[in-house]
Amino acid sequence: MAITDRSTAPSAHSISKTAPDRPPPRGPEPYDGTSPFPRNESADRHRVPPWQLAGTAVVVAFPFLALATAIGLLWGSAVGPADLILAAALYSFTGLGVTVGFHRGLTHGSFTPNRPLKIAMAIAGSMSFQGDVIAWVATHRRHHAFTDRPGDPHSPFRFGTSLGGELHGLVHAHVGWLFTSDTTPPSRYAPDILADPDLRAVSRAFPALCVLSLALPFGLGWAVSGRLHGALTALVWAGLLRVALLQHVTWSVNSLCHMIGSRPFRTRRFDRATNLWPLALLSFGESWHNLHHSDPTCARHGVDRGQIDLSATVIRLLERVGQIHHVHWPLEDRLATRRQA
Repeated sequence: MAITDRSTAPSAHSISKTAPDRPPPRGPEPYDGTSPFPRNESADRHRVPPWQLAGTAVVVAFPFLALATAIGLLWGSAVGPADLILAAALYSFTGLGVTVGFHRGLTHGSFTPNRPLKIAMAIAGSMSFQGDVIAWVATHRRHHAFTDRPGDPHSPFRFGTSLGGELHGLVHAHVGWLFTSDTTPPSRYAPDILADPDLRAVSRAFPALCVLSLALPFGLGWAVSGRLHGALTALVWAGLLRVALLQHVTWSVNSLCHMIGSRPFRTRRFDRATNLWPLALLSFGESWHNLHHSDPTCARHGVDRGQIDLSATVIRLLERVGQIHHVHWPLEDRLATRRQA
């Protein structure tokens, strides 16, 4: 039997007197797939600290700063092959740290790595300047929990499906969401990552790893060329521009891969994830985004003929040398049940 505190419970008379004909309060209207998302009032009450806005602005703007620096450094001269080789190597190392490590491994559990590899992948992903490992995993899991619905931190449909709304949403999904105060609590979305002492240590080391990500090409450029000019060109091409390119490729998966491309597999209602083949190589297979949202724990995203998925190739190699196990490879029967009719 329920016990009621009579000192605070309103009487039937008082209820009928204060609101005789008013209907009971209603919850938020269900999302219809076309309207702008309702405002997040709890986020509105928390202003983003100025230092955080400044830091984000630097990260977003430095592709343009890097380009200006490159023009100044290389005016009248050509970039050397060592710069391009170093840029490609660090792009692959940090990019696979994000796609194989942060994304398929730690976020979705597509495989189980051994401890040294887990730490190495978390370090490599952190050197991409895309946030510390705990925040990255939490934000991406929240994206999957609310894909293209209210609660998604970077849906391009946040402002509705009109032309103006989608253009605004495209900017928001690509980079605008980084400037909002709509934070994602790791305690809710990534408790397993928070509980891992190795990953907590890598998360704390994130600022130092960002410095290392730029110091490494500078030092290697100096070692190869023996000159300050060689160190600076390596810093520009294998440091600043490499980081900028990888960031914008990753952000394009958030934005373009929910607006442009094919959808051969069924996803949840309102989930508009697509396959966008032009980004496949640069994203290491992440732009086969439709299958990923249809079957998030699958270790391979490009499952059809001709779909190059370099992340899955790396996972296969690591499995063969015994560095990872319990890999969730695609099964034909499972794929068949998810294909669009």
